[in-house]
Amino acid sequence: MIDEKALKEWIERFKEAREIRRKYADWDFIKSQPTKIRIALEYYIETGDLYNASRLAGMTMEDFNELRIKARIPSV
Repeated sequence: MIDEKALKEWIERFKEAREIRRKYADWDFIKSQPTKIRIALEYYIETGDLYNASRLAGMTMEDFNELRIKARIPSV
């Protein structure tokens, strides 16, 4: 059985991390990117999933992480 208290805490932490990524992201930089890259950056902001975001962008994780840093998206 799933511990509902722990699950609620995990969900709250996930939401807080997403809000931090949204708040500090350089949205002008993100919006200036080609569609594929922009979507991948937005996916990362929403999920924090570097692996799948890099795959969406068609980049290595290392290259995508450098792009994340340029977009000022914190790794939370």
